[in-house]
Amino acid sequence: MPAAARELGGSAQVRCVDAGSCNACEIEIGMAFNPVYDAERYGARLVASPRHADVLLVTGPVTRNMAAPLKATVAAAAEPRLVVAVGDCALGCGEFTGGYGLISETGAVEDLVRVDVRIPGCPPEPAAIVAGLRQVTGR
Repeated sequence: MPAAARELGGSAQVRCVDAGSCNACEIEIGMAFNPVYDAERYGARLVASPRHADVLLVTGPVTRNMAAPLKATVAAAAEPRLVVAVGDCALGCGEFTGGYGLISETGAVEDLVRVDVRIPGCPPEPAAIVAGLRQVTGR
């Protein structure tokens, strides 16, 4: 469990940020919050604004056009905030390796912002996303 997660008291308000993905991870995140996987029972709740969020789920390789908005979104979230990189693309570019629109060779989220939890997969299964969120909530 990341140190900042202890301050959240077992619940986390979660905002999803697409930094340039193919949307497969977003579909799996949606599945993680459906009645079958039910991430909310572990204290994770989706919110509509980064200003209400404790946790940012970031998907996709960071494109040149999303670098500044991603930094602004992370800055808008209150401390203590946690960043969760979801999927192989967020962790190291995945299928988009070598793409001209990326911020660097890798396009990884942690090239731009601090990442607290990493969830690998292309796309990660809903159970893996719930497991990553449980690291954040401690439940």
